[in-house]
Amino acid sequence: MQPIRPLSTPPKCEADLLRQARLVAGYTLGELAAYAGLKAPADLKRDKGWIGILLEQWLGASAGSKPEQDFAALGIELKTIPVDNLGRPLETTFVCVAPLTGNSGVVWETSHVRHKLKRVLWIPVEGERQIPLAERHVGSPLLWSPSKEEEQQLRLDWEELMDLIVLGQVERITARHGEVLQLRPKAANSRALTEAIGADGSPILTLPRGFYLKKNFTAALLARHFTL
Repeated sequence: MQPIRPLSTPPKCEADLLRQARLVAGYTLGELAAYAGLKAPADLKRDKGWIGILLEQWLGASAGSKPEQDFAALGIELKTIPVDNLGRPLETTFVCVAPLTGNSGVVWETSHVRHKLKRVLWIPVEGERQIPLAERHVGSPLLWSPSKEEEQQLRLDWEELMDLIVLGQVERITARHGEVLQLRPKAANSRALTEAIGADGSPILTLPRGFYLKKNFTAALLARHFTL
């Protein structure tokens, strides 16, 4: 049987993208890496984004590190999500970096979070640590857009978190804030500081922050669509 091949050019439509995503479902990460001429790392300690990069290559993603959707021409973002043997998410899902300055007049409708989550191709991947990385299987894809209820949940959390940022309370925000969306430090090390607004309105230096979807949100999303 002819081995499958990564897409050499970005998919032209949703149907092409979904067809390729369904094609890789069931393969292990090691098999996909070998077919693409890549070597799978032993673990993800130094290669945290490796699974996403591998699947981007297989699906013909074009964005790379640019701050746009992975399939910009289709308006679709790719999100791999590690799951346990019952299909439940094992960790929160990074959405985008949070802007900590210059936020006057920013609204949900034009926010980066909404832009990134408007249309998402979710690809579950076995993520339990006892399974060697190369032996983890890729699951069935799900092409998703938030329902009115889901968007309202996201919007309320985003507005609450952005209000705190604008009011100079960024240092007081914890992962417990927000029902489905949270704000957490996102930096390679504690020396990678960025500018933010302090409680008295003057500039301060703090760790960069990122927006993350909480596990309860992605667990409900996967359970509903895969009837887990």
